[in-house]
Amino acid sequence: MQKRVSVYQLTESAIMLALSVMLSFISVFRMPQGGSITLFSMAPLLYLSFRYDVKWSLFIAFVYSLLQMVLGGFYAPPAQTFLAFAGVVTLDYVLAFTVLGLAGFFARLVKGVPGILFGETAVMFLRFFCHFLSGVLIWREYAPEGQPVALYSFLYNGSFMLGEWVLTAVALIALDRILKNYHRGLLLSVAILSARLHAKKSGLFPMMAIW
Repeated sequence: MQKRVSVYQLTESAIMLALSVMLSFISVFRMPQGGSITLFSMAPLLYLSFRYDVKWSLFIAFVYSLLQMVLGGFYAPPAQTFLAFAGVVTLDYVLAFTVLGLAGFFARLVKGVPGILFGETAVMFLRFFCHFLSGVLIWREYAPEGQPVALYSFLYNGSFMLGEWVLTAVALIALDRILKNYHRGLLLSVAILSARLHAKKSGLFPMMAIW
């Protein structure tokens, strides 16, 4: 975490965190034992990770994992034991969502839009791997008879994580283009304003009226 967090950073993070939570309630597809394809709920978290340092991003993602447990509906494991509950909390919530805070770290290894997609893909894979391990270790009882547990977990978790990856990628690419156009427009406006002020000081302001 940075030594000093600005008011803007804190406010932006709170807004994006709240947006991620709200979007997580909008499910495109939901699996019976937990897991769903949501309407771009991962995008705001990854956006923060691209903007801020790793420690801050991991902290925000960790907070999101706790909110998901409290507000998103906790799925109790089939084996009602302490270890099973601890495993679900750790793998399906805390680790699975906290790793999203690493998106910015991976994205900075590659420039531009490919970097954004690389960062998103890396953390989505890490999240998938957490769910996969949970499926093998904790949710194995739901595997159909005769089907290897690892294959069951791979297919079950891969089915919603693939969709989540695609929708998040679309949202991030669209957001990147929107922000680039906004910044271009902002820079153009600043340039025009600066030119007008300079012209006014130079006595050329009437000539700039055509702007």
